[in-house]
Amino acid sequence: MFMYLRMSTPAFQPSVPLLQPGQLLARGVARHLVSHGFACVEELVPTRGLRVDVMALGPKGEIWVIECKSSRADFTSDSKWQGYLEWADRFFWAVDSDFPTELLPDDTGLIIADAYGGEILRMGPEDKLAPARRKLMVQKFGVTAARRLHMLRDPDMWPQRD
Repeated sequence: MFMYLRMSTPAFQPSVPLLQPGQLLARGVARHLVSHGFACVEELVPTRGLRVDVMALGPKGEIWVIECKSSRADFTSDSKWQGYLEWADRFFWAVDSDFPTELLPDDTGLIIADAYGGEILRMGPEDKLAPARRKLMVQKFGVTAARRLHMLRDPDMWPQRD
């Protein structure tokens, strides 16, 4: 037997976490990419010591990495971004409309975003992954997404890691 809690019940107050600026950018990037047939996972770990803000798996199997930067200081303090290049077919920066885009390398992709959407202004150059690396990343993407979905349905079942 199931018990249902009506949404109009005053005692029911769902908690909504406050998102940081980079998380808001990631949300808008994911919304935009989903509209182009991509599936997105935030904060995916391709290898020990690296965590990409958004990894997107495209309709043709392409893998994009998007690094979200909310400020000049956030960008200048990032010393690991070049390590992300070997884990994707294309690399993009996602920033808001106030970000000084002249700081970003010209040979990378550029997405302008906010919490509700985004737009690709510059396509990142394509550097196709080797087949073995692609297989590994598609598996990591799928396992990460499936575990997170399962954690939502049964939070006590899984340890909190990816």
